[in-house]
Amino acid sequence: MSNTFASKTAQKLVGTIQVPGDKSISHRALMLGALAQGETLIEGLLPGEDPCSTAACLRQLGAEISPIDSTLVRVRGVGLGNFQESDDILNAGNSGTTMRLMLGLLSAQPGLFSCMTGDASLRSRPMDRVLKPLAAMGAEIWGREGGRRAPLAIRGKALRAFHYHSPIASAQVKSAILLAGLLIDGETSVTEPTRSRDHSERMLTAFGAKVIQDGYTATIQGPTQLLGQRVIVPGDISSAAFWLVAASIVPDSELYLRNVGLNPTRTGVLDVLLEMGANIAIENQRETCGEIVGDLRVRSAALKGCTIGGDLIPRLVDEIPILAVAACAAQGKTVIRDAAELRVKESDRLAVVARELGKLGAAIEEFPDGLRILGEQPLAGAEVQSYADHRIAMSLTIAGLIARGTTTIHEPACATVSYPNFFADLERIRTVNL
Repeated sequence: MSNTFASKTAQKLVGTIQVPGDKSISHRALMLGALAQGETLIEGLLPGEDPCSTAACLRQLGAEISPIDSTLVRVRGVGLGNFQESDDILNAGNSGTTMRLMLGLLSAQPGLFSCMTGDASLRSRPMDRVLKPLAAMGAEIWGREGGRRAPLAIRGKALRAFHYHSPIASAQVKSAILLAGLLIDGETSVTEPTRSRDHSERMLTAFGAKVIQDGYTATIQGPTQLLGQRVIVPGDISSAAFWLVAASIVPDSELYLRNVGLNPTRTGVLDVLLEMGANIAIENQRETCGEIVGDLRVRSAALKGCTIGGDLIPRLVDEIPILAVAACAAQGKTVIRDAAELRVKESDRLAVVARELGKLGAAIEEFPDGLRILGEQPLAGAEVQSYADHRIAMSLTIAGLIARGTTTIHEPACATVSYPNFFADLERIRTVNL
């Protein structure tokens, strides 16, 4: 793909889209399949760069995984506690999920020595939020800045059962601890201030683990042997969010999004868009492999500003950049608070969203933990930077659909991290206003 993408004013968006498989579920399906006895079959796995990084790490540890660009991925697991020591460094690429969840697995297997690194972006991101609870369980992990940043070295050992009271609601922290708990004798628990996404708990249960959810506390009983399963990965609602916003703000649009995951811990973006006045209908709702799935029909609508914050943030933290685009088109003011977590993602998303949407003419103010956006300001095409952040690249592309003229996005190829066919899907559904 070119180093730039030209996003032009769209007359309307019409068509049907199958968004790629859920990235969070794809990671967990690969990891649990690699840990399980027997074969796991995964249908609809996201063929993006992040799951590829997870698969590569697991192959180095002894799991057999077929190419993940196929419609059905086969994983032959090694069984609990049977990872083989890799003779090379494990590379998580750009994937924080890969690194943080693998730290839980690697630190809890006695005798296993591992080294992990990632790309420049991942090496700059903090790992201490996972390392602190693992260290309290007895884990031995070393890294730069006192273990705060990768590269990291891990010496696996028998950890002790632990009840961690997390200061933040983070599915990555919770999952790392629960995955370590698979190999620990006794009950390992995580209590969060509010509930984060629960894909790990659902999938661990499906693979045979003993997981109890009590309010904001998740507990796993270990050691627990997992058995290979057939997993159907639903479409990623974080990817669907770009089309939900696009069809809402581009006039005369109607899109039908098939097979989208509607896990209640992930549907905050739907709640916010509906509050803003979006015309979204859920059709054919069903349950697949413990996850709620449905089809979404979205039509253009007049949006109004709202306030986003508090317990809602963990349910839509990845969607805040595209919701900021929706706010640009909405009537009135939108305020986003309690989202400081976005400063330690693939980029400082609060700063980048404010800066890059500002280049298009958005009236946007940045806070330490959020943004204030005054809607209905006319946007005009400009040159903008993705900062190699997939969600920023796609959000700016959608903003370009309502900006006058052409918006040139630099480094658009990073979208392949979570949505390999994003630009092809856009070209297929849009009518350009020439």
